[in-house]
Amino acid sequence: MKLFKQLAFGFSLALTTLAVNAVELGISAKDAYAKTQQTQQNVLLVDVRDPVEIMFIGFTDAADINIPFLIVDRSKWNTQRNIFNMPPNPAFVAQIKAELAKRGWDESTEVITMCRSGSERGEPSAKVLREAGLMNARYVINGFQGSAQKKGEHAGKRIKNGWQNAGLPWGSKMNADKMHRLDR
Repeated sequence: MKLFKQLAFGFSLALTTLAVNAVELGISAKDAYAKTQQTQQNVLLVDVRDPVEIMFIGFTDAADINIPFLIVDRSKWNTQRNIFNMPPNPAFVAQIKAELAKRGWDESTEVITMCRSGSERGEPSAKVLREAGLMNARYVINGFQGSAQKKGEHAGKRIKNGWQNAGLPWGSKMNADKMHRLDR
């Protein structure tokens, strides 16, 4: 019985340590950018959008790499959402871990994911990474383009938050060296 209590205490202590060391799941675009500019700790900023989306919406070179969380499948149409299906990238976690290893960084490195709005790919991708053992995975709240206005003359436009609307660096040109590509 004493051994059981010691094991239970040890397990509880380990969980507490993990919880204390793990960072908050969400981070603002400005704070994420600031993290990419500092040199005290390693941070991997990953754009998790499909590269075709980046081609039309824009990209920030502050992102270290583009590894899609969901990949557009143009051979299958989603009639309910009126879009192409976007199944999960089955190699997503392995590709993130490979990128960390390539840089000589371990799985305790802070990994920040960013999608268009933060909700459909950003937050879920950070959660998947945490489930895979990367406890310092986070996502950019409101993503690259921000959330859409709900009312008024600008309803549906993404003009109120996110990376672009925070005045952070971005452009319409893609960086071929950072893009997820099938030709290499």
